[in-house]
Parts: sequence; C-alpha cells; structure tokens
Amino acid sequence: MRFISEHQVREVLRFPELMGAMRDALRALSAGRVQQPVRGIIPVAEHNGWFGIMPAVYGDVMGAKLVTFYPANTRLPTHQATIQLFRASTGEPLATMDGRVITEMRTAAVSAVALDLLVARTPLVLAIVGSGVQARSHLEAFRLIRDFKEVRVWSRTRSNAETFAAKAGAEVFESVETAVRGADVVVTLTSAAEPFLRAEWLKPERVVVAVGSVGAARRELFDDVMGSPVIVESRESAVREAGELIHSGAQVYAEIGELLNGVKPVPPRPAVYKSLGIAVEDIAAARLVYDSILEDRVAE
Repeated sequence: MRFISEHQVREVLRFPELMGAMRDALRALSAGRVQQPVRGIIPVAEHNGWFGIMPAVYGDVMGAKLVTFYPANTRLPTHQATIQLFRASTGEPLATMDGRVITEMRTAAVSAVALDLLVARTPLVLAIVGSGVQARSHLEAFRLIRDFKEVRVWSRTRSNAETFAAKAGAEVFESVETAVRGADVVVTLTSAAEPFLRAEWLKPERVVVAVGSVGAARRELFDDVMGSPVIVESRESAVREAGELIHSGAQVYAEIGELLNGVKPVPPRPAVYKSLGIAVEDIAAARLVYDSILEDRVAE
C-alpha cells in the first residue's frame, strides 16, 4: 500500500483531467452506478469543528475520505483530510493519500463543470465572495472554461482580498453588494453560518455558485436567491445537508449528472448551483492521482 503526500498529489493533479473525471463520476452517480451514503458527521463542539466520514464504491475502486472542518483555524487550513483507496474487486488497500489538495481542487473542478453547463460562452463578469484557498482554486478552474472581462473580489478581511486580487488580476470591492451587482457569475466561498447574499443585488440572468456553507444550519444565500432552478451534485445529500434548500423550501431542479446525461434539459438563467462535495468525487480524484503516480513509476 502506498502513501501519497500532499506534495505528490499537487504534482500530478491537473484541472483538465480532473474535470473530465468529475464529469464521468457525476454521470455515473445520477445513472445509479455509484454506491454512496450521505456523509456521516461527528461534531467536535468543544473545538468548534466537525469530523466527517465519506465512503463510496465507484467502478473498480472504493474508499473513504476522512475530513475535518475547523472554521476558526487561522494558522492551519480550515479543511484537512486523508483518503483511503481500495480495489473494489478484492478489497485490497491501494493507497492512503493526503486529501486536502484533492478537496480543494475537486470542489473547484465540479463548480467549473456546473458553470460550463449553465453560462454562455461570452466574456463574463465574475464576482468572488471570499479570498482563501477555494477562491484561488475556483478562479483557476473557471478560467479554463470561460473568459472573464472583469473579476471582482470581496472578503471579510480586506488585506486577504488585496493579496488575492493582486495575484489574480482582480479588483477589490468595498461590500458584497457592490461586488455582485451586474455580475454574470457570483461564487460564494465563505464560512458564513448566516445568509448574506440577496436577490435584489443580482442581475436577472445570473448564475450563483454557492460553495462555502455546508450543513443544515448554515447558509450563504437568502431565500429569495433560491427561487431560481437549483442544481446539485446529489439530491440525497442536498435535501439533508444544504441549509439553503432546507430553510427556503426550494426544490432541486436537477443533479449535474442528469444534465450531463440529458435526462433533464439545462435550465435557463437565473440558476443556482449549490455545492456540497460528495464522496464519489474524492474517490474519482484519488483514482486519478493513484493512476498518474503509478504510470510515472512504470515509466521510470
């Protein structure tokens, strides 16, 4: 059994291949070819965190991600994880690998897959709410599928927003409202527990990518934003873990895989993609990493 470090994962994982793997995994999920329970979460209340367990069986591999979320972390990443990968046909352990970079990149890759379905191929205005790891990852993935004539950033900590904007070629805005007004795509990447994004600030034909808040009690979007068609990775996960859906009473229009498979037509804008992150994405990404490293070693 191999151990694959964060450094090794980052060396071999690339967004074009990862987006292809995410499309395949989401198609398989919506077609009923994946075994995947909703993640189990154990609160670690005394330290303001939680510990999640995310298993899945997908094709010839299976495994589980063990992930922690500590939103108060300042010197460490808020999300940390390891992934255990097995061969499905024999139960043989294949690898233990760092899951932090996989979580970072597969989240952005799936958002890019959703965005590729939902927005036109014209130069767009992008507003990013947040300035951390996911902001960097999402912008990198988004730029592979669309051109942006303007990138706007707002973050609770202005110095962080300025650092991110300087590297990203973006402009820092003074408030969420001013950042999102007139934007074609709004992506929210915060640890907010209470909603902050209002529909009255948004242009009529927009796509909102809501990533940051996971859990029945947490949400970034006010109920009025949820009046648009809502796209998710997994209905089963969304109805239990998406605070925006639970509080607003909004219904899921389609899974990404249903759109990719042609089971449902792509909805017109406005639309909302609510990201939660699901186990099959981690297992598919882990398989991609494992195969890449194995191929490199054979080539040597």
